[in-house]
Amino acid sequence: MTRADRPAASLQRNALAPGLLAAIALFLAPLLIGGDWFLFIRFVVAILAVIVLWFAVQARQWWWVPVFAAIAVIWNPVFPFPFSGPVWIAAQPAAAIVFLVAGATIKTPRA
Repeated sequence: MTRADRPAASLQRNALAPGLLAAIALFLAPLLIGGDWFLFIRFVVAILAVIVLWFAVQARQWWWVPVFAAIAVIWNPVFPFPFSGPVWIAAQPAAAIVFLVAGATIKTPRA
């Protein structure tokens, strides 16, 4: 069976690419905490959280909306919270896993 013979997929995962990018940034974040590059990580994570939130709204998967709204607020670079310590370091890979799961599960019908 060639690629042209296969039927087109009926669902698409719009949140997968932003979820992967955010996960990469968040897995690198513990190495950058306390440095100037962590501000860049905050921008990336907050923006990608809003993008994934929007894809969740489009897919009508409402349970992801408060999760990504919270991530966008907690990682926001404009009014940053003064988090530190092992809980904040552990929150980085935990949020990365959330992005990966959401990217894999948020699906919309292909038009």
